[in-house]
Amino acid sequence: MDDVLSGLIAIVGASQVLTGTDALPYLTDWRRQRTGRALAVVRPADTAQVADIVRLCARHRTPIVAQGGNTGQVAAATPDESGRAIVISLARLNRIRAVDPANDTITVEAGCILQSVQQAAEAVDRLFPLSLGAEGSCTLGGNLATNAGGTQVLRYGNARELTLGLEVVTAEGEVWDGLRGLRKDNTGYDLRDLYIGSEGTLGIITAATLKLFPMPRTRHTALLACASLEQASALLTRARARLDASLTGFEVMGQPAVALVLRTFAQQRLPFGAGVADAATDAATDAATDATTAASAHAGAPSWYVLLECSDTTGEAASAGRFESVIMDEYARGTVLDAALAVSSAQQQAFWHLRESITLALAEQPYCVKHDISLPVSVIPAFVRDTDAALQAAHPGVRMMVFGHLGDGNLHYNLLGPVGHSRDALRAIEGAIQTLVHDRVVAAGGSISAEQGIGSTRVAELQRYGSPVALALMRRIKQALDPHGLLNPGKVLGPDA
Repeated sequence: MDDVLSGLIAIVGASQVLTGTDALPYLTDWRRQRTGRALAVVRPADTAQVADIVRLCARHRTPIVAQGGNTGQVAAATPDESGRAIVISLARLNRIRAVDPANDTITVEAGCILQSVQQAAEAVDRLFPLSLGAEGSCTLGGNLATNAGGTQVLRYGNARELTLGLEVVTAEGEVWDGLRGLRKDNTGYDLRDLYIGSEGTLGIITAATLKLFPMPRTRHTALLACASLEQASALLTRARARLDASLTGFEVMGQPAVALVLRTFAQQRLPFGAGVADAATDAATDAATDATTAASAHAGAPSWYVLLECSDTTGEAASAGRFESVIMDEYARGTVLDAALAVSSAQQQAFWHLRESITLALAEQPYCVKHDISLPVSVIPAFVRDTDAALQAAHPGVRMMVFGHLGDGNLHYNLLGPVGHSRDALRAIEGAIQTLVHDRVVAAGGSISAEQGIGSTRVAELQRYGSPVALALMRRIKQALDPHGLLNPGKVLGPDA
């Protein structure tokens, strides 16, 4: 142990090797569900230091947990309780190495905050479209290690689709320089895709070359109220057909989840009020007004809210007219009960803040059972209806807090206990709830992890629901690339991998 600590100090300096209370902020996951122990937390300044650290740990058979912004939902960057591992914080690897607008690429280090990458792209009139609620604190390396999704997957894809090349430190401490800004490179196995989504179990991503896109000239956002998830799904189908590639966001929020936000944060409100027919006219003619709104002119109360957004490079009038006509037609159909069109960037941000506040409101509750599931879009309404009913029958009074990215089939199917239910009481039935939900997900052709990964918290579920052939192949890859099992041990495939 002393040899490892002295070796780490020799590589990065004593001030960048944290132990005792200085290390504590790195040892608990974002949800505060798991706290581990570590021999030390080390903060390298560059890729060469990461490689030196890994070589030192390989010689001493010391486990390594790589960590970015520590904003993950499945404790993938939290060490176990043995105290044997070191945590490598990549926060100091935060440089923008190169921006190439002509090639539409940007090369950044793993510790770059996602928002900083977005801003660097914007500075050269380009868009980096990966967008998450935690973008002000999550890091690019963590986004790639988990193949992050976010709110614009519908148009631009997951982190994997946004990445052209990687720089990776292997389990032996070698550096693979794959930072190529090429759209076509058919020279053997795709190592890039092997490391993306591997959650630090196969190698440590230290930098990446990412795709950039033309900066949209127009952006239109609306908050819509629908009577049912079936109606919201029908709206998605028709919006896709009419808005085509300009459709960048289609988020759904169940009424209970929105109500929780309004109860938790007094400054939040739903922006509905006037009539929908007048609203579209106001949006086009009076940008000084508040968000244009629509009262519930149709029968029935909304049970789902849709956050609809499109962006493109066409003229303002053409894109605005097309966007508004979709909403007006859906209102005429009765699909949309209520509509609010944002007429300023501040109102757009307010609509998105309402959506992003659901996670924050859930964090204020004593306990929440979370599921990050993916399903074919076509089966989602029936899945939610039938699973809600099954859960209420098995556990009366549980409260469904469902929201997510309907456009790409990803739902955050979360539950709170009955009103007055204690944290311990909900945790006691958490396993039964997760089994019920995940059994139904798999039966419907879905996945138990859409964008958050496996980490520590979903290891047992992967063993239960994963294909035996796929799991065996994964173990063989792990053994080949990390034969001593030093990289993020116990994560994804469990302690025996």
